[in-house]
Amino acid sequence: MTPPTGAVYLLHFDRPYKHAKHYIGWTTDLPARLAAHSTGHGARLLAVVNAAGIGWQPACTWPGTRTRERQIKRQGGASRCCPVCGVTPRQKASTP
Repeated sequence: MTPPTGAVYLLHFDRPYKHAKHYIGWTTDLPARLAAHSTGHGARLLAVVNAAGIGWQPACTWPGTRTRERQIKRQGGASRCCPVCGVTPRQKASTP
């Protein structure tokens, strides 16, 4: 059986909450999931961030499955793939 395809998404916090600056999640219905996060439902981290008065914004999405979400999380350092944090692609090394 093929796992359902949805969207892996990265949320950027307006300011850090303790150690957290980002949240990575997966869903098959992105608009509904973002609406749930904005009301403090869903992920505990987003509920706490909302309660602390910290805003957030969707920064990036990728098509994929929960397996893809785990791959992105295992890579670590969500700020490395966050366009809001000013991540720019690596420049190719020039050969002399």
